[in-house]
Parts: sequence; C-alpha cells; structure tokens
Amino acid sequence: MPAVDISKNITPAVGHSTLLIRPTTDKPSASDVGAVRIACKPSHMSNDDPLVYPNQQGAAHHHTFYGNTTVNYKSNLATLATTGNSTCNGGIMNRSAYWHATMIDTTTKSPVLPDGGALFYYKTGYDGVPANMVVAPPKGLRMLTGNSKATAASGVKDVAYMCVPPDGSYQGWNDHIPNCKVGEVMQMAVDFPQCWDGVNLDSPDHKSHMAFAGSYPTANHCPATHPIAIPKITMTLNYKVNSANQATKWRLSSDNYASTLPGGYSGHADWVNGWDETIMSGIVKNCLNKQLDCSAHLLGDGRLFDSQ
Repeated sequence: MPAVDISKNITPAVGHSTLLIRPTTDKPSASDVGAVRIACKPSHMSNDDPLVYPNQQGAAHHHTFYGNTTVNYKSNLATLATTGNSTCNGGIMNRSAYWHATMIDTTTKSPVLPDGGALFYYKTGYDGVPANMVVAPPKGLRMLTGNSKATAASGVKDVAYMCVPPDGSYQGWNDHIPNCKVGEVMQMAVDFPQCWDGVNLDSPDHKSHMAFAGSYPTANHCPATHPIAIPKITMTLNYKVNSANQATKWRLSSDNYASTLPGGYSGHADWVNGWDETIMSGIVKNCLNKQLDCSAHLLGDGRLFDSQ
C-alpha cells in the first residue's frame, strides 16, 4: 500500500449543527429519472473503519470521511441520525457517514482531496427499477461496495474512473486511474447496491444483505432474496489535474499491489444511513417516485436545502 504522511491529514471540520432548510418557489424539473444530489465537504481523515473494524482504532488503511463529523472506530452506527454535526448541504438533515480509501500522491505521501468535496446522488430510473417502487432506506442501514482486495482489472467492482475535459464531454470509463491531461478532472464514481433484503441492516461481509438490481423476473427488478428497492446511491469525486502525468502518481490508500500497475483497482466506499427519516421519506415521495429532478438543492415540497 502507498505510504501516507498522516501529518498532512486535513484539520477535522466542525460541520453544521442545525437544519439548513428554507422555503423556495423553485420547482423540480421533469426527468426520465428521479434524482437529488447532496454535496458534502470532507469531514476528517483517519485509519479507522467503524464498519469493517469496529472498536479497533487505526486498524484500516487511510480513509477520507464525509457527512457525520463524529464518526470514528467506536461509533454507534445505529444512532448517527441523532448524533453529531454534518458537512453536507442541508446540515443535520443528513448525518449519514460516507468514507472511501484516500487518494494519495505517492511523490509526497500526501492525501489528495477531491475538488469541491464529494457529490452523492440519490436517484431512480436505473437497472429497470420503477421509480414508484423505490422506498426510503431504513434507519441505520449500512453497506460496503467495491473491492478493496482487487489487485488487477479483473477484480474491479462497481467503481469506475474517467477524464473529464473542461467542456464536460464524455470520454468513457476506465477500471483504473487514467492519465488525464492538464486542466482535466479525473472523476471517480462508486455505485452502491439498491436492493435490500428487508430484514438485516448489516451482514458479516457488509454486502450480502444488499444486491444490485438487474434482469430479474420481479416487478422491481430486484432479486427475490432482496425484494426492497431503495434509492440508487452513487458517490462521485473529482480530482483536478494541474500538471502533466500527475494522475500516474496517484494511488488509493488500499491499492496493495505492484506500483508498476495503474492505481485505483481497489476502489471501494462505505455508507451508513443517518438521514432524518421524515426528510428522506419526503425526498423519495416528492422527487424520486415522481421522476423529478430536484437538482442539488430541492426537497420537492416547496423547500430547499442550503450549503450554509
């Protein structure tokens, strides 16, 4: 794994301690999918992983956290919705915890922050799941996606990378960190599974209680073993490229394989639901079920959420 100089960790963020919600006359727009986007600034960095290594301080590779500011190795993941501040737009309406293996500049051993923080999509209309069959995720649901053990392209799951030029044109996805040009953004996207087994908030591998939707002979295209469809969650991170061949020096803190291979194979991320239940239920009802695009600021009920 790449060495990390933890003296260069970010200063932990204070976050928001209140709801940042107010009335608006803005309306969601019609769309072929329902969606809302939540921007979150980095909260803190550490080698903790309260999902995989609970009560074991510093047992994991280096992580960058977003959302709930209190999350550490000894966190009670069942109580996040009522605990701590949040670095996400809307304040404590979303005390969810999100974290991923940190991007590392191997020339300086420094953590690299995504430009502008992270953007989390909650959406419908993918993999054949009907928008009106999506329900709000249960309180305390948690999951892991991707493959932190991958050492080659064949092991990559649910994570992709792309160079995005200034005009925003689509360039095609890669299974590793591509060598983007100066002025481009190297985008990392992580998809979380959408189908829940309806019983367990977690599982021993933090994956088995969840499944991806697909070509299943069910009304909502979830497997019969995982019959409940929640919003499709996708995390996107944008890393700005400022110098030639800069991205070839980037690796994830979990990339535990030869440095002669490209970085990024081990991409993965964790999510723990800490949403205010009433607000998330409203987003599902007023944005996602109705196939409306609530952009990055609307709740769909005559209110918006602010960044500050």
